[in-house]
Amino acid sequence: MATLRTACPLDCPDACSLAVEVENGIATRIDATLDNTFTQGFICSKVRRFPRRVYGDARLRSPLRRIGAKGEGRFEEIGWSEAYDAIADAIERVRDQAGAEAILPLSYGGSNGALTQDTTDARFFARLGASRLKRSVCAAATGAAISGIYASMPGVAPEDYPEAALIVVWGANPSAANIHLVPILQRAQRAGTILVVIDPRRTPLAAKADLHLQLHPGTDLPVALSLHRWLFESGAADRSFIEGHTRGSDALSRRSSEWSFERAADLAGVDASDLDWLARSYAKASPALIRCGWGLERNRNGGSAVAAVLALPAVAGKFGVRGGGYTLSNSRSIPLRSDRAAAAREAQTRIVNMNHVGRLLNGDEGPPVDLLFVYNNNPVATLPDQEAVKRGLAREDLFTVVFDQVHTDTVPFADIVLPATTFLEHHDLRVAYGPHLAQDVTPIVDRVGEAKPNYEVFEALCDRLGLDQPDDPLGVEGLRRALASDRPRILEDLAATGLVVPETGGRPVQMVDLKPDTPDGRIDLFPEHLDREAPEGLYAYQPDPATHDYPLALLSPSTHRTTNSSLGELYRDQAVLEMATADANPRGLASGDLVRIHNRLGEVHCAVRLSPNLRPGVVVLPKGIWSHNTRNGATSNALVNDSLTDLGGGATFNDCRVEVVGLVNP
Repeated sequence: MATLRTACPLDCPDACSLAVEVENGIATRIDATLDNTFTQGFICSKVRRFPRRVYGDARLRSPLRRIGAKGEGRFEEIGWSEAYDAIADAIERVRDQAGAEAILPLSYGGSNGALTQDTTDARFFARLGASRLKRSVCAAATGAAISGIYASMPGVAPEDYPEAALIVVWGANPSAANIHLVPILQRAQRAGTILVVIDPRRTPLAAKADLHLQLHPGTDLPVALSLHRWLFESGAADRSFIEGHTRGSDALSRRSSEWSFERAADLAGVDASDLDWLARSYAKASPALIRCGWGLERNRNGGSAVAAVLALPAVAGKFGVRGGGYTLSNSRSIPLRSDRAAAAREAQTRIVNMNHVGRLLNGDEGPPVDLLFVYNNNPVATLPDQEAVKRGLAREDLFTVVFDQVHTDTVPFADIVLPATTFLEHHDLRVAYGPHLAQDVTPIVDRVGEAKPNYEVFEALCDRLGLDQPDDPLGVEGLRRALASDRPRILEDLAATGLVVPETGGRPVQMVDLKPDTPDGRIDLFPEHLDREAPEGLYAYQPDPATHDYPLALLSPSTHRTTNSSLGELYRDQAVLEMATADANPRGLASGDLVRIHNRLGEVHCAVRLSPNLRPGVVVLPKGIWSHNTRNGATSNALVNDSLTDLGGGATFNDCRVEVVGLVNP
């Protein structure tokens, strides 16, 4: 038995360093290494269970061809050469008959590294001239907001959190994702740091906070603007910093002027006195830090809400000291050149918002898609308007390729299925988006069956369709050299220690070591292009979409069991809807009852559990569940419409409004 080192690429900020026990080419145990101070010698239960995915019954082991109707999931095994031929023939047929824009790659790739996303796959689809995908199911609104205000400026390193006198965790639940931040926050609290949590649910972290603001979903924007109004009007805004390092403060001040604590508190369902206390405490504290998560972006006001939150450190003058500023994503702390790895100019073809795939596949938006290539994604489980997505995938005239590690809910709709390797079986390069570091992901076990990594498959398809060129970076080493071409020392550091930190070090200080990458180097508090993009203008609040028929806000947050929908095959138990007692009593519901959660789009059947952690008007069904986890095979996404955030075209999962009734004759 040997213990080998690799890193976790799953969609989590932490990017843990892993020690894997391997016997006869098989992983028998996964634990943490001790050489990565951020991993701190422990890992999550998701990754500990990962060998169950690698060797489980759901694992795809060979290419498959459909032999039954779409959705039945009946396949026969074929070889890779036959699979490549079938895909190439279908692509050439569609391209000749309808044009290459009738081909759509459908991927997200949050749990992929720099080798297995946007390298040979991007090359293949760009040279093919396929439609382009706007990957907007997550981080679209946050990306638009931070790009507009700061361009690319990474945030405070988690290791510096104990330096802060006050920390606000806004729209994030580290206990479910980003678990290594929890002991850091606990250490900070023990040292006297004030902890504020802003979340509609009473999460484990919220239960231990000095202040928990349990907002109604979608009201983060007025709350953030009320803090800005107080800062500007009380004289607590840092005028010296604002004048020296920002622009657009007057416009932000005008947009926030209508939001008193009382008005914001009334919408959010919190006490105005708590907002007053937070504003005064934040202004006084130094250093002060905001950890902004992705929960607050998932509604109609999501982009403006994130922009308002991220603007607070600039208005209050919290930069320039260790532990002061903000953290969102630190994925840009290590510069990699995916464009050089792809070695292809992006085709100027139509762009498809992935939140509208259901519309597109059903002929309700734009020219049709006749060939769908699904990889690094499980659209049946992750996209809005689940029933529309399933209807579209069931089209007999749609040729669908699904390239995945396991038999997901999307696989039954495929014409050709390709088996993908897991991170234990292939090379990758993972940049963390919590700590400022990157790590090598190395193959440490034998490949299961005939599984192949993305870069090998798309390289083979380029060759099969005559899309390759003489200077293309090929293979793992060619891609790695292209990715690190701006900073060759990356590969040297990886070879020496397996870890890379920024040239400024692993704990840079915002506005000292890190600066906004805007055209004039200033923080833009009111980007004009974002003001034009937002339907009612930047920082304009759009009211709650609740109606008399659908009065309850349904949230679908992450849990400790899955990463998005990944690993959902490991859990066969039934999902449970959480509900506040105040909402259950008038509906005659008790814990254990079977319920029907419904709106105009669909319905989900499952059991209900009364929870003391929810505010009235909010119900919760976990993110990442699969069809086998509910009574009728539908998940929360069957209830989520495909409307978009005010900025970035993101998904509005938290704008889902439903009614819940007892299930008669289940």
